[in-house]
Amino acid sequence: MSAYLYFAGFYDALTGNVEYDKKADYLMELFERHGHAPGLTLDLACGTGTLTLELSRRGVDIFGADASADMLSIAQQKFDEDERHTLFLCQRMQALELYSSINTCICTLDSINHLPSRKAVTDTFRRIAKYLEDDGLLVFDCNTVYKHREILGDNCYIYDNEKVFCAWQNSYFEKDNRVIITLDFFEPDGKLYRRYSEQFSERAYTREEMTDMLDQAGLFAEAVYDDMSFDEPKPDSQREIFVVRKKQK
Repeated sequence: MSAYLYFAGFYDALTGNVEYDKKADYLMELFERHGHAPGLTLDLACGTGTLTLELSRRGVDIFGADASADMLSIAQQKFDEDERHTLFLCQRMQALELYSSINTCICTLDSINHLPSRKAVTDTFRRIAKYLEDDGLLVFDCNTVYKHREILGDNCYIYDNEKVFCAWQNSYFEKDNRVIITLDFFEPDGKLYRRYSEQFSERAYTREEMTDMLDQAGLFAEAVYDDMSFDEPKPDSQREIFVVRKKQK
């Protein structure tokens, strides 16, 4: 999984369409619908910390973890500017080591898809289960096989704004529903551009595969929703949201 050597600096400029305030409101409603008052909360694969900050503003006792030190540096700066305090840990999801138990874990924006294999996903779920309290809640989203096959596929995209020009190229591999993503960034520098390149992959799983990996980690899906809703996922849903509990012994 990429640590985003260059992507971190352009991440916020390229995700301006992500409505983090609405995502935070959705998560708060989801917690309420499932009778869960979030205690100490981990934002796993928190990236540049925008959602972490939005939830902190809503009164959630939250901290973050991510594999990219550059991403976390930006996240820390956001909290400093907002005069808020939290902890950020530079750790890979599948090697998570925490100082205490957690009551809630969120993992959003298809971060689970970035893990390289079923073993890595299962290991991540096991690490979460190790620290999640018995009455705790895990909420994560993931891109669907449909999105990888039909939307991302072998397509190319162009993003252009004041900060960066980005050429996004995908290569789809049907065998394991994997998309290799190559990003070429062109950053304005006077009359010239500086070019940076980044490559990483995302792997999609069927609902059955995801359920099996949760089961191996001692977890189960209490509900699965279509993205940003409380409806059942559809055959052409691009993202699914899993609400997960620990199995009781």
